[in-house]
Amino acid sequence: MSRAWPTITRGLRTRLLFSIAVVVIIGGATAWFVVVGVGPAIFHDHMVHLGGASESATLHAEQAFRTASALSLALALAAALLTSVAVSFLLTRRITRSLAPVTEAAGRVADGDYSARVPPVGMGAEFDDLATAFNTMAGDLGRVEASRSRLLGDLAHEMRTPVATLGAYLEAISDGFEHADAPTLAMLRDQVARLSRLGEDIALVTTAEEGRLTMRRTTLSVTQIVASATAQAAGRYTTRGVDLVVRVAPAAVSARVDADRDRIAQVLTNLLDNALRHTAADGRVDVMVDVVGEAVRLVVADDGDGIAREHLPYVFDRFYRIDSARDRGHGGSGIGLAIAKVVTEAHGGTITAHSDGLRRGAVFTVALPLAPATGT
Repeated sequence: MSRAWPTITRGLRTRLLFSIAVVVIIGGATAWFVVVGVGPAIFHDHMVHLGGASESATLHAEQAFRTASALSLALALAAALLTSVAVSFLLTRRITRSLAPVTEAAGRVADGDYSARVPPVGMGAEFDDLATAFNTMAGDLGRVEASRSRLLGDLAHEMRTPVATLGAYLEAISDGFEHADAPTLAMLRDQVARLSRLGEDIALVTTAEEGRLTMRRTTLSVTQIVASATAQAAGRYTTRGVDLVVRVAPAAVSARVDADRDRIAQVLTNLLDNALRHTAADGRVDVMVDVVGEAVRLVVADDGDGIAREHLPYVFDRFYRIDSARDRGHGGSGIGLAIAKVVTEAHGGTITAHSDGLRRGAVFTVALPLAPATGT
């Protein structure tokens, strides 16, 4: 592909030179007709008003004027044409040389090399903006490709365990080493459910990131959303021996948001499940609700494993796990926080994570715009 770029630049140079030459020729022809048509008439009027000269002298002077004007104009136009062509040649050569790195980098990107970058061309703001835009595009494509490759690798890793388990047990059953009794069937159903949940979670994140997430938004009470999510999680927390404490600030008691009930409930449920997975027995998880400015703030804070500073920017990435405390043995599809992020942002809100370090707990904060107050 890269072999085609020199042909393109040579074609651009030829077209630029031809266009500039046409402009110069048209301008010269226009100047010639104006001088030939207007100059002699003006000169004749001057000679008539001057007086004292014979008709033959006047004609001779007019003829001399025409000849001198035509010769001078012809020489001036020829010199202007040659100068314009020379300057145009240098200009087009510089332009094509400046575009050469762009076309070469474009060819490399088309071949899959997203590390290609265009240096500043020094041809003005427009060319610099082009180079900047191209470099930004190449960087974004590189990140997308890296994310896609990582996603495929992580997805294959996530699927490997349940698929291997299903295959091993089915083969053992067919060989007579295992029996399709109730416990075995329950275990197989769990693995199938895990694969199904993984597929649903991936579809949800992808749909939300592409802006195609379907939502049925209504005006909802924040306290009701929190009460419903914590009530559903209460049994799991009791079983694990983790305290779940809910605190609602007075300003948030009547707070309402414009949201999809099921989607926002899923955000809070995912945060509660994440906190439970990483909080030891006898630990505590606090859910706090408050209003800050024009937004309602939902905070889920635990005193569990904590997150090292270098990992904080990546906790909302799909399948991102920090250490053994976040391995697949803790359950979940590995994208619960990614779902919380994309759904929150689809509602026009933000979600952040904070931790003072390992074994010092983690704090997740969701901020959602308050619903406009309705008049009475």
